[in-house]
Amino acid sequence: MTDSDSGGEPQGSETKCGFVAVIGAPNAGKSTLVNSLVGAKVSIVSPRVQTTRSIVRGIAIFGASQVIFADTPGIFQPKKRLERAMVAAAWSGAADAEVILLVVDSSKAGKHADADADTDRIIADIKKSGRKALLALNKVDITDKGRLLDLTARLNASDVFDEIFMISALTGDGLAHLRDHLAGLMSPGPWLFPEDEISDMPARLLAAEITREKLFLNLRQELPYSCAVETERWEEKKDGSARIEQVIYVSRETHRPIVLGNGGQRLKTIGASSRLELEALLERRVHLFLHVKVNERWNEDRALYAAWGLDFNA
Repeated sequence: MTDSDSGGEPQGSETKCGFVAVIGAPNAGKSTLVNSLVGAKVSIVSPRVQTTRSIVRGIAIFGASQVIFADTPGIFQPKKRLERAMVAAAWSGAADAEVILLVVDSSKAGKHADADADTDRIIADIKKSGRKALLALNKVDITDKGRLLDLTARLNASDVFDEIFMISALTGDGLAHLRDHLAGLMSPGPWLFPEDEISDMPARLLAAEITREKLFLNLRQELPYSCAVETERWEEKKDGSARIEQVIYVSRETHRPIVLGNGGQRLKTIGASSRLELEALLERRVHLFLHVKVNERWNEDRALYAAWGLDFNA
């Protein structure tokens, strides 16, 4: 499922490898872009902001270059512990990467003050760090061309960006040029992952993330932010299938019946959708069992933060 032009791993000094941190304001299209560049779904996606909670690494091969993309949580002004941990993870991913790729939703520019403010703060912080970045103006297919040119000129004036790319992560427009440029920036050296590996995310966490995506897609506007999913048990069956038990934590007793739905129907829908996607990814049968539990302080659980790769004390 990797995008390889090499027909196998090149030999010796021919190979190149490196990390690209994909950062930006919430809902800029970072996860959609990473999935498109990797050529497979490695990060969950929803129309709502702050879907990504931790760093998700997607691995792609472009010719002789292996590029490891770090899809990061959206960067905004955090208020709660989980939000602070998410933003800290995003900046940590940027600090550890050879290349910073800032993704901006061009269709929101000038229309959403919060998104503009988040982007301006990110650019200011990159500039303060003394680093340079690449800029990907996303969703150009639905952005007025005049406004797009004005936005390009405004952001380019920051003197932070080495290159600017106009793309649509959803349609694929402009991605080939971006892909080739990133491949050329990688450093000479051996690949860090096998050529058929597309993510380093543990299977238990991947399964939990897929179910959390279904919660975002099936629940009302605010409720998914009050939920967490944990894979409690993973059992390999003799017939090759997997039995997976997950807990959906909600922060209030009143949220539990919302997740369950009438007669448990909404939970069944969420479970069926998650199971089908897991079976497609794992290429085998999955028996998925979901349980809903109330834990008012799940967002203060150090073990969950550790599982997500987040710093509890950020």
